[in-house]
Amino acid sequence: MATQMTDGHRRFLQVLMSHGIMEGSVARTLHRDCCEIHKVYYAHDKLDDFINVVNIHVQPFFMQIRKGMSEDDGRTYYALVNLAETEITKMASDYTENELELFRKTMDVIIISESGFASSTDILNLADQLKTKKMKKKEAEQVLQNLVQDKWLSERDGEYTLHTRCIMEMEQYILSNYQDLVRKCNICHSLAIQSQVCETCGIGMHLPCAGKYFKAQTEPHCPHCNEFWPHEIPEINRPDSQLPSSALRERRRTPSSGTRRH
Repeated sequence: MATQMTDGHRRFLQVLMSHGIMEGSVARTLHRDCCEIHKVYYAHDKLDDFINVVNIHVQPFFMQIRKGMSEDDGRTYYALVNLAETEITKMASDYTENELELFRKTMDVIIISESGFASSTDILNLADQLKTKKMKKKEAEQVLQNLVQDKWLSERDGEYTLHTRCIMEMEQYILSNYQDLVRKCNICHSLAIQSQVCETCGIGMHLPCAGKYFKAQTEPHCPHCNEFWPHEIPEINRPDSQLPSSALRERRRTPSSGTRRH
């Protein structure tokens, strides 16, 4: 595989930098366009190879294009990640100290919850508990809007969870700081905030991963301990970007003994 950085690779990197994160189908279209514009060899199934060339050249700058999955719908995403800063301090240029504290507390609530979500009410109640500088609820609402706009949080019907970008950027930070509360998906081996959990052995699966894994099984059993899987199996390959409402109610990470700390 050629490792020379071409203008096509540079254009791809520049566009991704401006977006921060990009859905897989958009990245594939961008890949094709960059190759066609700059007369670079193109193969529709070689996007990851194309990205690997970029990563070789941005590695000295402690940057990397990572591939991840949306916990909501299983779609593939690509994000440009800063490897030099793995903690929330990488957000310091865009947020004040008390805004970052609110984000940390929001992350606490999301990760400690069994659903992987935090209500707007719970988050806004944190605004007057900040140690750095207390925040009015109107100010906190604006901070939440900014965090959603900047793709650190996702919001649906007043419920907040970590955005795909946040999980991809801060995976190591989350694993290090919440090691007794989080787990990796047994199927894709990526960090799982929203997941279903085996009540017997404690392994977890993203909802989209569970939907795909159990699709062909009439009676689902845990891939690790083979016990019956008690959760409702999420539907997959839906035309919209959301899982069914019944699956949303199944966004549970039921703790088994010794796997969670409250």
